[in-house]
Amino acid sequence: MKVGLVSDIHGNRVALDAVVEDMPPIDALLCAGDVVGYNPWPAECVEWVREEGVPTVMGNHDRAVAGGDTFSFNSQAGAGVRYARDHLDDEAIEWLAGLPDERRELDGRVKIVHGHPENPDRYTFPREFAPNLLGDEDVLVLGHTHVQHHAKFEEGVVVNPGSVGQPRDSDPRAAYAVLDLADLTVEEHRVEYDVDRVVSAVEDTDLPTEIGTRLLEGR
Repeated sequence: MKVGLVSDIHGNRVALDAVVEDMPPIDALLCAGDVVGYNPWPAECVEWVREEGVPTVMGNHDRAVAGGDTFSFNSQAGAGVRYARDHLDDEAIEWLAGLPDERRELDGRVKIVHGHPENPDRYTFPREFAPNLLGDEDVLVLGHTHVQHHAKFEEGVVVNPGSVGQPRDSDPRAAYAVLDLADLTVEEHRVEYDVDRVVSAVEDTDLPTEIGTRLLEGR
């Protein structure tokens, strides 16, 4: 069984479209959170995830948009939250508010969180990938760092598919992964998209310009 893995779409519909087009045939698709935030298409990204019925967990930006709390966010992140709240209807915000912090999918074999199994807001970087992150699941999927990586242990696999909409590993291409649940292997994928279009779209809004320009460097 082939499972597509995405995370941290962050309102970047241009990158999302490129990932969807590039993704090979899969049997299921899972999302590790942060559908919204930063970029100018929060409504379109929420609509796509909902229409596709993609099992999704709540990211910290999803939670902030649902609740309106930007206290702990920097200026770019806070601006993205406010923009999303202004451009999402009540139904979309209610959907975000109803997302769980954790999901078990595919007969419980795959666990999805956003940041860390014990704390959804904790960054779990590749150097911290270890067997003790795993419980009784075969695969732990997480996001939040925007850094693509996976590691296989005797206990199972830990994988961050990377960020669709705002990579932070110095590679500006949109990131996703494909899990083969039969042999517990992961293929990491990157795909180019029209970053300049996103930069221009950001400039046409009241969002901070750097939300767009940082995408050019994958940071």
